[in-house]
Amino acid sequence: MSQSLIFHFLLLTFTIFSSAAISTTAATPKITQQFKEASKFYNSPDCPVMLTTDYGDESNGEASISCSDQAVHVAMTLDKPYIRGSMAAIFSVLQHSSCPHNIVFHFVVSATGNASILRSTISSSFPYLNFKLYPFDDSTVSRLISISIRSALDCPLNYARSYLADLFPLCVRRVLYLDSDLVLVDDIVILAATQLGDNSVLAAPEYCNANFISYFTPTFWSNPWLSSTFSNRKACYFNTGVMLIDLDRWREGDYTRKIEEWMEIQKRMRIYELGSLPPFLLVFAGNIAPVDRRWNQHGLGGDNIEGLCRDLHPGPVSLLHWSGKGKPWARLDAKRPCPLDALWVPYDLLEVGE
Repeated sequence: MSQSLIFHFLLLTFTIFSSAAISTTAATPKITQQFKEASKFYNSPDCPVMLTTDYGDESNGEASISCSDQAVHVAMTLDKPYIRGSMAAIFSVLQHSSCPHNIVFHFVVSATGNASILRSTISSSFPYLNFKLYPFDDSTVSRLISISIRSALDCPLNYARSYLADLFPLCVRRVLYLDSDLVLVDDIVILAATQLGDNSVLAAPEYCNANFISYFTPTFWSNPWLSSTFSNRKACYFNTGVMLIDLDRWREGDYTRKIEEWMEIQKRMRIYELGSLPPFLLVFAGNIAPVDRRWNQHGLGGDNIEGLCRDLHPGPVSLLHWSGKGKPWARLDAKRPCPLDALWVPYDLLEVGE
């Protein structure tokens, strides 16, 4: 083989492997932000004692409080774009809890993301935290997602809240789902103690003064078969960023499949515009257990188009939620914060350079 051919062969081989390395690097987003280690918080004397019991196959044989019925189980999603918000949310939960050691976080992460980096980020700032990571296969739901009015709402991980009953072990029977763009200013133990009654699958604050009709298209309301789904129930809007869910009842009623059925209809005819929220309304609105509205002062991120500043709803506040387009960390970085974004700042763990 001539030297010229050897040179071209080596050049081609180098190019192929370099391209593969670049492709792999590009496909694995890294977290460039650095976060401070949070203060450690301690249980009050009257907190229930956590029992570490071996639940066998349900917890992969681990003796852990991750299955304990005495624990407050919190479910959240984790990803790079929202990690700063997630860190603030976790910090706020722990800071205001009377029993922080009794909280177990169940984090859902994209199976295509770098779970090890996310795990390291959480462990570095919260070395004492009880948590587990659960990979979520995007293909589980990606085929069902329809384009919505804001691209962030189309992320498969945004739909993971519909699959918690499948992702978590059977021993996790009751979970509090929280979005990443919120902070608590009250004890999560109070919220987690909400009674679901004899039949309700989930509990959330309801907003019956909201224009419920606007969450669905004229195509939906003009179809007698579709619109009849709300017959015989007083359907009110609720925000899916704060929900207490009975996973046993969810599994028994196969509610993941019920949500998927509405998403399949949406693929055939446009019946709503807003991401993962409308299927929850279609399945649950009018049949949820009530929660005081203080536990979801939502809409602080403005609408889904412009994300303009908003004021608090009248009444007491236990949870601040920046649902909508505007996120406090993004507005702060852009040096265009809204007045209420100052309430988020005390929970921001971002390490700022000198």
